[in-house]
Amino acid sequence: MESFLASDPDSTQRRSSILRRVAIGVTLAVVYLYGCFPPQGQDGASGGSPFVALVPLVLIFLLFYVLILRPQQKQHRERMEMLKNLKRGDTVITSGGLYGKILNISGDVVTLEIAKGVSVKVARSGIAGLANLNDQDKKGKEDKSEK
Repeated sequence: MESFLASDPDSTQRRSSILRRVAIGVTLAVVYLYGCFPPQGQDGASGGSPFVALVPLVLIFLLFYVLILRPQQKQHRERMEMLKNLKRGDTVITSGGLYGKILNISGDVVTLEIAKGVSVKVARSGIAGLANLNDQDKKGKEDKSEK
């Protein structure tokens, strides 16, 4: 099934959920393995380098950064770029689910035409993404022809 949006939020959300589960699993494995192998002391004295205790924390932070923070930063950059490049005539979908064609952009306010003669003003940040209505129209026509 093709998405109506240029970027599919469902697949991004699924990917993020899977990455979180993997990060949690790896973190638990590191902590468990670290507990299984305590530092070797000399002559029965508990000791070892204090930096060894930081290894699991550093690994956890690196996993968190690579699996969660970097993808979110990339998503944020792409969204800001999309919002910056909006232009008159683009068809968009708002975060409230309204499809509309951009009539005017003034600062942080975007005027959308949602039906003939009906326009609404929304905040630029309220634009969820670019809509791909051609795919939606084609799919609707295919569904009707099958019946």
